[in-house]
Amino acid sequence: MNYANNRSGCIRDRLSIFVDGNNMFYAQQKNGWFFDPRRVLTYFTDDPHVNLINAFWYTGLKDSQDQRGFRDALISLGYTVRTKILKEYYDDNSGKYSQKANLDIEIVVDMFNTVEQYDRVILFSGDGDFERAIELLRSKNTHITVVSTEGMIARELRNATDRYVDLNDIRNHIEKND
Repeated sequence: MNYANNRSGCIRDRLSIFVDGNNMFYAQQKNGWFFDPRRVLTYFTDDPHVNLINAFWYTGLKDSQDQRGFRDALISLGYTVRTKILKEYYDDNSGKYSQKANLDIEIVVDMFNTVEQYDRVILFSGDGDFERAIELLRSKNTHITVVSTEGMIARELRNATDRYVDLNDIRNHIEKND
């Protein structure tokens, strides 16, 4: 693996975090509890040998002002926030409308645009569409951890990753307290 030296000459593991916000919203709803974005950063960077390089948060919006306070809070914590306006889709089979932002490509583009900056990735998503991107990152000696929850993690994504962490296993470290 590639490592970066900090000022004291100590070898540090360079980490990037990518949060598929919409996917995680549904995972948290399923679990019946929500995580705190600040506690997530603290939990994964608590080790003195870990150097957080980037933290990205991706979310779909109803309009440009949607989730404004939440997005500002994420930015103040150090996240780079990427957004896209939700599109409405009609399902002929169910006769229902649904909304999707489809931010997968933005996540993959950011992963590959910053690949030289990190050694480890933590991806908060259960979406199987990330399988090929994860395989390619692993071929570049990048260690990949996927965080999701049972019933929402695609088998192909779980199989492609180096490590899978269930949200419920780290709940006491990342749960929102208020």
